[in-house]
Amino acid sequence: MDADEEREMLKDLIWLNAVIATELIQVTENVSSLLRQGPPPDSCLADHNRLRLQALAIVEKYRDATTLRDHLLGHR
Repeated sequence: MDADEEREMLKDLIWLNAVIATELIQVTENVSSLLRQGPPPDSCLADHNRLRLQALAIVEKYRDATTLRDHLLGHR
């Protein structure tokens, strides 16, 4: 594998990690809602949204993240 292929692989892994991280945030919110029988606290939702945006900003440095952005905005 040459350096260009390695760079592309790392970009792919960054994108995949962002998808996994943001989906785990959503799973956490969903489980919290079920256990609380209501929405998570507003402070948690605000923190989770900031984390989603940070993950998105990281991935956008290396990949077109239009699909991920659209998906994340749909979670709100």
